[in-house]
Amino acid sequence: QRTQLARAVRNRTTGVLYVLDEPSIGLHPSNIVGLNAVMHDLIKDGNSVLLVDHDTQILSEADWVIEMGPEAGAGGGYVIAEGSIPQIIANKNSMIGPFLAKTKDLRIRQPIAPEELFALGKLHLSTDRIHTVKPLEVDIPKGRLTVVTGVSGSGKTTLILESLIPALSAHICGEKLPAHVKSVSAEGIDQVKLIDATPIGINVRSTVATYANVHDELRKIFARTPDAKKSKYKAGDFSYNTGKLRCPTCDGTGSISLDVQFLPDVNIPCPDCRGSRYGKDASKIRCVTKSGEAYTLPEIMDMDVRTALSACKDWKLVSQRLNVLNSLGLGYLTLGEETPGLSGGEAQRLKLASEMGKAQSGSVFVFDEPTIGLHPLDVRTLLGVFRTLIENGATVIVIEHDLDVIRSADYILDMGPGGGEAGGRLVACGTPEQIKNAAGSVTGKFI
Repeated sequence: QRTQLARAVRNRTTGVLYVLDEPSIGLHPSNIVGLNAVMHDLIKDGNSVLLVDHDTQILSEADWVIEMGPEAGAGGGYVIAEGSIPQIIANKNSMIGPFLAKTKDLRIRQPIAPEELFALGKLHLSTDRIHTVKPLEVDIPKGRLTVVTGVSGSGKTTLILESLIPALSAHICGEKLPAHVKSVSAEGIDQVKLIDATPIGINVRSTVATYANVHDELRKIFARTPDAKKSKYKAGDFSYNTGKLRCPTCDGTGSISLDVQFLPDVNIPCPDCRGSRYGKDASKIRCVTKSGEAYTLPEIMDMDVRTALSACKDWKLVSQRLNVLNSLGLGYLTLGEETPGLSGGEAQRLKLASEMGKAQSGSVFVFDEPTIGLHPLDVRTLLGVFRTLIENGATVIVIEHDLDVIRSADYILDMGPGGGEAGGRLVACGTPEQIKNAAGSVTGKFI
């Protein structure tokens, strides 16, 4: 996107409508300053810029804001506020307004006193030069929230994904360290988990319900109903992978592929099951709740998590697992939604579902830019997830540019000072207050 923008500015276009879809993704606040300047140049030349984004640093430069909501999924789809920045801030219906006015504080836990940061122990990493990253000696406090930040290309990914994670994995398994890693110290650490934005599952049979271990439990519940027993259906028959009740037309995938001559195949919702994945006989098996409501499994799979919570309140294990999804800010996802089609941020949070509530004293969780595509209110939910992991004993490391996450960190590693060969050093480390006052820190200027 930025390369295309640079070309547009160089060519001095006029009368063009530029539509940018979340151009702030992966950008440090200092890079966003440059992006804002490019957009102003386009406007000066007589162009129009339409921007889809959540970043308040970009939004604060807007001439006009259109805010959608009030919720995600079925609870949204309305224009809840529009106008200039002062009008949005003054509008009581606006959810972004308090963040633009800087009256909303996302910090949801008290910062750790500097002298207490390493009270629970530390991880130590010693590396030689790799790519553009210089030799480093890095300490990371255990049981805390550490944010790794720095301008684009400063070496964050190399430090964490190419050095720390492989070194910890080798240490845990008793294997040889990567060639460029001189040593790693990680007493008491027995697992390291990377929570990134890679898609979940590789086919349409992987859904939110199957991944969250909800579907298996629902199949057992429906197999115990009088209707199922009467028809001699077992739990396996309710599987849309191999069960008797799956739709015979689409084979339980919910869609069919049309072979169009001279063009790529086109996938459309199955005309018989209309995407539910189940055949007509599945609609004859109803489960009656204590309140007298009767549901079929296809009906429940078509509900979003919040609606399903109400429908499934009698079923303890299902309710517990749905509550975890809701607490992760995924209440708007449909149970039958295909996981390969989830956004990177949704995939990251869904991967966490099975980890919530467990004791994590020997765990290191690494998040790679988890705020991508998140509204500031969603970022607050994410910070709550980090807090829960830390309260359960985990060490949380986040590669991030989002200022709200950076301000909420216990400890910050600021890479830089520039990108490429101009970066690759640890410019500053410490609490947000210490980074704010660090002379060489570019990040500190924006905290």
